[in-house]
Amino acid sequence: MTLVQDYLNEVKARIAASPLVASAELVAERILSDRGYVRLRLVLINGDFLELSEYFALKAGSLSTLEYRYQWMDGLRVHLKKRWDNARHYADLPNHPHHIHDGSDTHVLPGQVNIIELIELLERGIH
Repeated sequence: MTLVQDYLNEVKARIAASPLVASAELVAERILSDRGYVRLRLVLINGDFLELSEYFALKAGSLSTLEYRYQWMDGLRVHLKKRWDNARHYADLPNHPHHIHDGSDTHVLPGQVNIIELIELLERGIH
């Protein structure tokens, strides 16, 4: 196995083992020897919706996340709870381009997580 495949397996195993996740749908997965992409849609036990999208690649022997968007919404998918992403806007924030949309597209804070860290944060009730 490659580091790319190992990482994807770890992500899927962590989601499958999470008591927070009621159901998970693998929307897309692309694996090459030096990079990968995954997109998942989760329904949480409280009915909320979480969509995870991440593109990553091997750099100097370790994995680096190049682009990501993790969007947490209410169960009707109408109200944004939070979105973590690294779209290249909000250049004035510390840790640019990583940021969090907290409750709306206009309330933006610095912050960064990966998929596994996000699941752990949500399990601990840290939002």
